[in-house]
Amino acid sequence: MKNPSRTSSPAKRGLVKHIPPAQFVRYLVIGAWNTIFGYTCFFLLTRWLSHIMPAYSYIAANLASSVIAISVAFLGYKWFVFRTKGNYLREWLRCLVVYSATILLSTAALAPLVGLIRHTTRYQTQAPYIAGALVGIVSVISSFFGHKHLSFRQAAKPSTDGDEPIFAHDNS
Repeated sequence: MKNPSRTSSPAKRGLVKHIPPAQFVRYLVIGAWNTIFGYTCFFLLTRWLSHIMPAYSYIAANLASSVIAISVAFLGYKWFVFRTKGNYLREWLRCLVVYSATILLSTAALAPLVGLIRHTTRYQTQAPYIAGALVGIVSVISSFFGHKHLSFRQAAKPSTDGDEPIFAHDNS
């Protein structure tokens, strides 16, 4: 049986080389789980912290829930998506680096976004939750490439046919 990646268009082969379909589907499954888990952490921490620090509980909740969710996501990505072995601390630190920009940007975006939602809608008390959901979407969309090329990057092995690199981790 012919290898479909050999008979498809060069553009499709290039896309599949950078985003292996099975790996990306696994990433979406783990990402969906972690989005629900992370948002639940954010929601619960915001509710709890709103009694302690009512004005900006969602800022502290975003930071705390991000570290928790990143650690849970890391294990899912490591074991099920990129299937790497060993290097737990190094890969977890790389994972934190990938998410750091997102955490900083989402935290910075929360206050203005909450203000905008409160100003333009009738959702005064729900505004932090809506804003948290919106900034969470950015994280899911932007992190795949960071994880693929930094967090779980493996050294390339020499190609056997000179055509495409064969990576040390499973790209299926």
